[in-house]
Amino acid sequence: MSDQFHDEKISVDVEKDSASRTDSHLSTSERAGWLSHPWATALLRWGVEERGTVPVPYDERKDTQFYKIFFVWFSMNFNILSFSTGTLGPIVFGLGLRDSCLVILFFNLIACTLPAYLNTWGPRTGMRQMIQSRYSFGYYGIILPAIVNLIGLCGFNILNCILGGQALSSVTNNNMSWTVGIVIIGLLSLLISFMGYKVLNWYERVAWFPVLVAFLVALGVGGKNLYNAPPVAPATADTILSFASVIAGFVITFAAMASDFTMYYEPTVSCHRIFWYSYLGYILPIILLECLGAAAVLAVPNVPSWNAGYGTAGNVGGLLEAMLSPVGNFGKFLTVMLSLSVTGNIACTLYSICFNFQVLAPALSKVPRYVFSIVGTVIALPLSIVGAHKFYETLTNFLSLIGYWASAYGAILLVEHHYFRKGDFNTYDQADWNVPGRLPWGVAALSAAILSFGLIIPCMNQVWFQGPIGITSGDIGFEVAFPLAGILYLPLRRLELKYQKKSIR
Repeated sequence: MSDQFHDEKISVDVEKDSASRTDSHLSTSERAGWLSHPWATALLRWGVEERGTVPVPYDERKDTQFYKIFFVWFSMNFNILSFSTGTLGPIVFGLGLRDSCLVILFFNLIACTLPAYLNTWGPRTGMRQMIQSRYSFGYYGIILPAIVNLIGLCGFNILNCILGGQALSSVTNNNMSWTVGIVIIGLLSLLISFMGYKVLNWYERVAWFPVLVAFLVALGVGGKNLYNAPPVAPATADTILSFASVIAGFVITFAAMASDFTMYYEPTVSCHRIFWYSYLGYILPIILLECLGAAAVLAVPNVPSWNAGYGTAGNVGGLLEAMLSPVGNFGKFLTVMLSLSVTGNIACTLYSICFNFQVLAPALSKVPRYVFSIVGTVIALPLSIVGAHKFYETLTNFLSLIGYWASAYGAILLVEHHYFRKGDFNTYDQADWNVPGRLPWGVAALSAAILSFGLIIPCMNQVWFQGPIGITSGDIGFEVAFPLAGILYLPLRRLELKYQKKSIR
């Protein structure tokens, strides 16, 4: 199969090759136009990152502080969204603490491997995740996954804004509305994302510590209540698998933004090193906080102050404030720190949103990256305010749905890389990144992803839809999506290579 790629390369005319190399970066006149504005010059002088989807050349990948990727993922997930996701096991699916924790542990250990592995591609290719995906989905074919990924990323920001706003409001005894809290969280996150790579990495290295203090204090003053969980009905296969779908959906979607944060790393770094930094950055905060969330929400009926804080609306911020209330004003301060914990997640997500906009409309690659951080915030804030009082329904449906597409997406990338490209990163020629004729058509990848839903849909078990298989087995959509999309991609990609080669000749 490597020979097929070689034949495609040499059969492309010289004019096309020249065009690709000319367009790989913004032209001098275009860059001068942007930089001629005083505000743009000032932003660059202050260290704001301008680079969007343009790949980083080999000799510009010089970052050797590889441990930073651990803190990026650790801080992104060491927040109250991870805590609230754990509460879904008991609240939505009626699981006890043991069953909830076993599902959380087992499925996170599996699901975290895909995004951790894709982190290792960034240093080798110097490309953003969605740009890498063009080498499977094609220049135009990637637009559909970019749309779906944008919806997913914006959805995560909405959920985080709601949680942060709830927590800030609870500190004021609800004298400050959730809406005001949501706006404060959104604007703080925008500031971090706007600055770009350097500031983002610095923030993620320090943001986790006050959150750790807050959770340790909460355990210290309220840990004794976690042992008094009421008995629950025995777990069934369908409830376990449906909760597993939510857990997998929470983490597997990081695959679509993985290399956005590693593309500046020195290309010679060990893949194993990046993998383990990333993998541990996922599993440590996610497993610990999801299990804590499950334990805390099960104890709510037995602790009057927790029950009052949590309320009938499922106010996770109020629950955390109640857990910290025994330490008085210091507890309120820690609740503020917990509310701000979501800013690390929102900022990184806004950062990746920028590149998805530029992939969605390639002409926007000429617009500085930071402009789209503002656009992402403008989208998320009003939707967060509208959806604030339907949090659990929104969270459950959202996490399950995005897990389906991300699973199929990951399988297609892996088959393309390991089977058709023989694991050779040299086949990801940076000169091809924005030249449609030198990229796959994308028909095979899109067809495999879309056709896989022919079986995914019957395997779904959602509040709003239950497939004939899923209603019996529980939701196994994401488990089916991965192998099915990969299997379908094999023959479809072979056909695509055959006909694309003929059309080039």
